[in-house]
Amino acid sequence: MGDVGKIDPGQVLSHKFPEATYTYTARDVALYALGIGACAGDVVDADELKYVHHENGLEFIQVLPTFAALFSLRSVPKGLNIPGLRFDHKLLLHGQQYIELYKPLPSSATLRSKVRIVGLHDKGKAAILETEIRSFDEASGEPICMNRVTSFLRGAGGFSKSSQPYSYSGYPPSLVSTVRTPEDQSFSVFEDCTLPSQALLYRLSGDYNPLHSDPMVAKVAGFSRPILHGLCTLGFAVRAIIKSLCRGDTSMIKNIFGRFLLHVYPGETLITEMWNQGTRIIYQTNVKERNQAALSGLSTMLKQIDGGCDLVHGPCHLQQRNVQYMQLQRED
Repeated sequence: MGDVGKIDPGQVLSHKFPEATYTYTARDVALYALGIGACAGDVVDADELKYVHHENGLEFIQVLPTFAALFSLRSVPKGLNIPGLRFDHKLLLHGQQYIELYKPLPSSATLRSKVRIVGLHDKGKAAILETEIRSFDEASGEPICMNRVTSFLRGAGGFSKSSQPYSYSGYPPSLVSTVRTPEDQSFSVFEDCTLPSQALLYRLSGDYNPLHSDPMVAKVAGFSRPILHGLCTLGFAVRAIIKSLCRGDTSMIKNIFGRFLLHVYPGETLITEMWNQGTRIIYQTNVKERNQAALSGLSTMLKQIDGGCDLVHGPCHLQQRNVQYMQLQRED
């Protein structure tokens, strides 16, 4: 099937990543919160001010659960430069992100992370690589969280040596990867505006990919201007869930799964629809201006969500439910 020498599965799966250590402070936590839109519409919003300010000092601020996604970036500083993995880095797409939280994240910590390849799949014209990052408290050894990153390597497929496409998965099957957005009316809706400078602000948390800042790089990649980081969009979506359904309680989030469907341009409006299924919240985030879905996924709560509201006003002040947005084209 194609160029069998392009990717060497044996080399890729046998690669051993060095353990990585990452230290962050409350300042990093606050900067991240601003990067995913906290307090952008109301600087005295009590539900969100706690992410950037505390009367007793910055060390007491709360940490948004998606801050854990940064650990996956910091734990692989050399990127996907793995022996046997040959692909065009310009054609790399971030396909999915799964985050599992074992305890609320502290406002500052030194973490030790262990990284391993847990999936490699030949999809013909593309390859899918799955990387797992488990992070532990450096001092106590206590597990903090786990990230599983799915990378879509366009043009890197066709490396199977038989008629059966190569596929390896080193973790138990999970329902989150097959979640489908319901067709019925959503339980809650949250509208949020991204800033024109949102990507420039978010990149200060450590993702300096020029696709999100350099107009020329963005044009070469096929975009009219720099695009928003996918993990920034995920942060907006989970903020919406916490504000709308968790009554602002970040500790209710047990895990988060997100599948990236479409790029977002900084300055666009995001509408997150949520479906309450007890301890499971299915969500979809849509770009209002283009009437398309940018992100879909699932978050599991530590306890059942009983309350909630039909519509939550975000900084853009959505005045009424617009049926058009409720009938957005669904993407699996």
